[in-house]
Amino acid sequence: MRRIWVVMSLLVWIGLASASPAFPQWGDVLKGLQKSLGGQSFSEDEIVRGLKEALEVGTAKAVESVSKVDGYYGNSQIKIPLPESVQKVESLLRSAGLGSKIDEFELSMNRAAERAAPEAKALFWDGIKSMSFSDAGKILNGRSNEATLYFQEKTSPRLREIAKPIMHDAMSEVGVTRAYQDLDKKLRTIPLAGSHSLDLDQYVTDKALGGLFLMLAEEEKKIRENPAARSTDLLKKVFGNR
Repeated sequence: MRRIWVVMSLLVWIGLASASPAFPQWGDVLKGLQKSLGGQSFSEDEIVRGLKEALEVGTAKAVESVSKVDGYYGNSQIKIPLPESVQKVESLLRSAGLGSKIDEFELSMNRAAERAAPEAKALFWDGIKSMSFSDAGKILNGRSNEATLYFQEKTSPRLREIAKPIMHDAMSEVGVTRAYQDLDKKLRTIPLAGSHSLDLDQYVTDKALGGLFLMLAEEEKKIRENPAARSTDLLKKVFGNR
C-alpha cells in the first residue's frame, strides 16, 4: 500500500507541475519523494545485521585506540588501577621506599592489556556473530550505548573465560606477575600490612574487558549520532533512517 500511495502522489505532483509554472521545481519534487521514502521500515534481519555491523566496526576502532602504547595507561577512563587490597596500603608501601615497585606493577598491568587487545578483537567479533537479539528494534532506538550493553550482558562470562589465558600470556610477557610477586614479597615484611590474596589474571582480564566495552560504547554513540562515523552502506541505511 505504501508504494502505491507513493506512486499516486508522484502522479499528482507531475500533474500539478504541468499545470502551474509557479509550482516547485523538480528538485523540490524529488526531495519530497525522498523524504516520503526515507521513513521506510526495516526488516528484523536488516536491523540485526546493522546492529552487529555497528558493534564490529566499533570494536575495531576501540581496539585500535587501546592497543597502542598508553592506550590504557594514558586514558584515565580505562586505566587499570592498583587492586583495592594494594591501594589500602599504598601510602605505607611508598613510605617504606617501594614507590617504584608500585609504579612498575601498575604500568605492567596496563601494558599487558594493551598487548592483549588485538587478540580480544577476534573474541568480540566471534561473540557478535553468534549473538541473537531478542528485540532488535528496541535496541536500535534505545540509548546511545544500548547495543553495547546488550552485547556485554549476553557475552561477558564467555569472553572472560576465553580472554583470561590470553591475558595470562600477555602478563607473563610484560612482567606483571613478577612485578606483583616482588611487591607482595616486600609487603609481607612490613608490619600491619596484612595478607593479600588476589587472582591477578582475573583482575586484569576484568578491567581490560571493562575498558574495551567502555570504548565500544563510545564508538556506538558516534555511529548513532555522527553520519561520518557510519562507514558502510548498511550502517548508513539502518542508522541514517532512525
